[in-house]
Amino acid sequence: MPRADINRSGEMEIFVRVVESGGFSAAARRSNMTPSAVSKLVGRLETRLGSRLINRSTRQFQLTAEGCSFYENAVRILADIEDAERHAGAGEAPRGLVRVNTSASYANHILAPLLPRFLDAYPGISVELVLTDMVVDLVAERADIAIRAGPMVDSRLIARKLGETALAIVGSPAYFERHGVPATAGDLEHHGRLGFGYRRAVGGWTVPGDHGPVEIPAVGRVSASDGEALRHLAIAGAGLARLAGFSIAQDLAEGRLVAVLDTDETRLMEAFHAVYIGQGGPLPQRVRVLLDFLAEHGQVS
Repeated sequence: MPRADINRSGEMEIFVRVVESGGFSAAARRSNMTPSAVSKLVGRLETRLGSRLINRSTRQFQLTAEGCSFYENAVRILADIEDAERHAGAGEAPRGLVRVNTSASYANHILAPLLPRFLDAYPGISVELVLTDMVVDLVAERADIAIRAGPMVDSRLIARKLGETALAIVGSPAYFERHGVPATAGDLEHHGRLGFGYRRAVGGWTVPGDHGPVEIPAVGRVSASDGEALRHLAIAGAGLARLAGFSIAQDLAEGRLVAVLDTDETRLMEAFHAVYIGQGGPLPQRVRVLLDFLAEHGQVS
């Protein structure tokens, strides 16, 4: 029988503070406790669970695999408790911070214009944006929601689709004046192809060949870590880039960029999803309302 005097939610809250503060001393200050008391509490928790949650040294603080799993579950359980108390109260409006990990392209072209409307609708919610095109670990990055492009491969994640967009190979008029306009896949070998500086699920550019579509690697003299940087490089004439249609729609309309090799055969569609960790259980209300808002207003095309 479990001991009735164990304050499990209190232990979880202190453990979460230790993880999110990056150490015992910082968590102690947030909890109005001594570092020794916090360390002993975590030690008792580890003893009761029979697992080491944190590898400690004088200079290093690192979660074990068990610690990462316990942290993920503790955050979810504490959020459920908060939601239960809120619903049992007076139906209080959602409050708190939502951390969103997204690409600079989605943030600039889709999310930023929408956020004022969301913030007006939910004055108790704050949003923190972390911008990267790389796929990140939501637990390690402490993200509530991530906006991801491409196929879903992480079975821990639950996804809500935000539409799909066509990828287009584009360059600036000035670039084409200097280097000519590629008409075939073979022509691309003679052009600078701006690519991402990290491995992606879709690494090359699908273009028509003599015997069907072929994939051309995006290898050039310049690479970058996010699509917005590649967009600016393409506008400046540094080379060709393959970019999401929603991020370059205005550039194409106003003539800053021109699409090439753009046919139904070569057009690749890329799906976008808002993802979060979970197994279908209740979400914190602050996260759920933002997910609902993105599903309704944050669609790409």
